[in-house]
Amino acid sequence: MTSIDNTALGRLDKEGRLLNAVLKGDTTKPGRFGFRGDIALKFQTQVADEKRPPDYSIEQVLTVAQEGEATIPVLAGYLHSFAYLADVAKVLDGALSPKGSYFMFCNNIDFLAKYRTKIGDIEFRVLPCDESTVWKEMMDLAGVDKNDIKKLDTAGKLDYLLDAAKGLDGSYTDISYEEGVAKMEPVKNRNENRPV
Repeated sequence: MTSIDNTALGRLDKEGRLLNAVLKGDTTKPGRFGFRGDIALKFQTQVADEKRPPDYSIEQVLTVAQEGEATIPVLAGYLHSFAYLADVAKVLDGALSPKGSYFMFCNNIDFLAKYRTKIGDIEFRVLPCDESTVWKEMMDLAGVDKNDIKKLDTAGKLDYLLDAAKGLDGSYTDISYEEGVAKMEPVKNRNENRPV
């Protein structure tokens, strides 16, 4: 059993940031801990002992962390606004590495945009996402066919996809965080076209 406390996700777990987990445990690789869920970025003010959902999070997170390693090698997630990238860098400070692969899908950037943005010495690849999921977008990006992984369990699928994602490069436009905030579009209401 890999203990989350001995991984780069341990601090986030202690801070109560790992929420809505679809997977939170060992993967198929020795010493590797996997997480699929949300990472809270900003908490609401709590009244007495009432538990409130966070103001906003990195949603649909796909990540793994190796036991005994201080940083997360690969992480993908969804941000409702490009502006939250600064919070990602702050909350995950110390858990990310300049050598890591970090993919953030945003709903308020141009559909054709693919940005590479650095905050400090950490590089994020920022891609558009609308009416889709991080899982599906990452499968497409990594060129993984669902038939390749259909026999694997949840942890095995996560291992396979993130191992494929680690080596991904591609053409991205380098922009600063400030430029990205200036260019971002209004945040779309995810529920506006949904039937009630």
